[in-house]
Amino acid sequence: MNAHTWTASGKTILVLGALFHLLAPAPAGAQELGTVNFPASGSPEAQPHFEAGLLLLHNFEYEDAAARFRQAREIDPDFAMAYWGEAQTFNHPIWMEQDREAALAVLAAFAPTPGDRLALVPTQRERDWLETVEVLYGEGSKEERDFRYRDAMRRLAEKYPEDEDARTFYALSLLGTAHGGRDFAIYMKAAAVAQPVLEENPMHPGAAHYVIHAFDDPIHAPLGLPAARAYSGIAPDAGHAQHMTSHIFVAMGLWEDVVSANVRARDVQNAARARRGQRANVCGHYTSWLHYGHLQLGRLEDAAAGMAACMTRMADAPAPDEAAYFVQMKARAVIDPADWARAGEISADLTAFPGLALPNDFVDALAALRTGDAERARQLRARHGEPGDEGNPRHAILLMELDALLALTAGDSETGIALLRDAARQEETLPYEFGPPATPMPPHELLAVELAALGREREALPAWRDQLARTPRRTQSLLGLARTAAALGDEAAAREAYAALAQAWSAADEEVPGLVEARAGGSR
Repeated sequence: MNAHTWTASGKTILVLGALFHLLAPAPAGAQELGTVNFPASGSPEAQPHFEAGLLLLHNFEYEDAAARFRQAREIDPDFAMAYWGEAQTFNHPIWMEQDREAALAVLAAFAPTPGDRLALVPTQRERDWLETVEVLYGEGSKEERDFRYRDAMRRLAEKYPEDEDARTFYALSLLGTAHGGRDFAIYMKAAAVAQPVLEENPMHPGAAHYVIHAFDDPIHAPLGLPAARAYSGIAPDAGHAQHMTSHIFVAMGLWEDVVSANVRARDVQNAARARRGQRANVCGHYTSWLHYGHLQLGRLEDAAAGMAACMTRMADAPAPDEAAYFVQMKARAVIDPADWARAGEISADLTAFPGLALPNDFVDALAALRTGDAERARQLRARHGEPGDEGNPRHAILLMELDALLALTAGDSETGIALLRDAARQEETLPYEFGPPATPMPPHELLAVELAALGREREALPAWRDQLARTPRRTQSLLGLARTAAALGDEAAAREAYAALAQAWSAADEEVPGLVEARAGGSR
């Protein structure tokens, strides 16, 4: 993947796992990745590799999928669908990534032009499939091609209504047209396409996967919970599948499930990396979500161990994504337990990653303000321009938050609260992003904190509730809500919030701030 330039913006039964062994001997290295049914005309020797590649593709294990498709076409150079599959691994619709040049090189290895390639395909159905990938990597901008590809997949699904993969890839192509971020209309349409496939084939990895993606926001997450519960068992050997379930769990505040899912994901991923001779991932997507889950459960020692491993990696030639996850984890490690002294202890050389300077400085500045060092916070703020300068709306929110806190520190509560309300409104204009808070200090939560500190509990209460609607059962907001409700004399609301908090912290480390209070409040 690093070798390429990514730009954003007779019938064969495919069964891997227990059922596969009933039909044929498992190929070397067979994994449990789900069950699909995809007729293809490759040689019997190449077929198992194509089958594995297709299942890995549905599970977003792109690197391993490409390797299996390559094996299939090396065994059978005339296996058209193996070229289709490998080309597909260079398109990542959910992440808005595509390496068109690499995909076209794969297709050119089959034949030099689209017409030449189609002439070599033995069946009409496979020609129809290959034509969709020609559309995907045809002429025009990525966005234009995404829409044309969506339409091509719709036509394919309509022509072959019994083809489960045509329907699931159509659902995925729909998700790939949400260029501005989550669009509920698009996402619900994708769910409506994928859900019936999952009902017809409960072991289809793509159907479960894309249903989860369609529903992984706090409003719709309960609709995705059955798929999340199922997906782990559908593809136990796919690290992404194990992690993907936690998209629903985070959106519902099911913290024990978040931790279990990402422990499995980390272990499966690292086993695969070991097989490829790669170092373990200790500072990545799965481990950052695991870290957040540990913090929400009050397991501070487990969270600290994960943070320490990530910081150690940062001293050993980190990749850009590792550096980004380091900063995210640092924010959570400092902000969520309000452990402001840790900001100075968690550090790394980020000079090679200038885009991370602001979020890293924000955490340090917030910690400085909370420990009474306003001058240090002002110095960190002075490194950056005005909120609109960088063109990054979340960076603008961070600068607005810092400006607000500096105003509050100077005694200007009117300006400070107005800026925090503006930051919260700015957050509301952005598409919902799954996972741990996308803004290091969630602005509705910060607004509530500062209103409560000013004794304005009646204004703070709706801000806490707004935050919990965005991040259900987030323990920091539950604690704030409970305290604010108690101050207002709303014993029922306080007791309910404390009880939810006590449940989340049932196995928390004893030094968790607010733990004794939560247990006492929830038992009243």
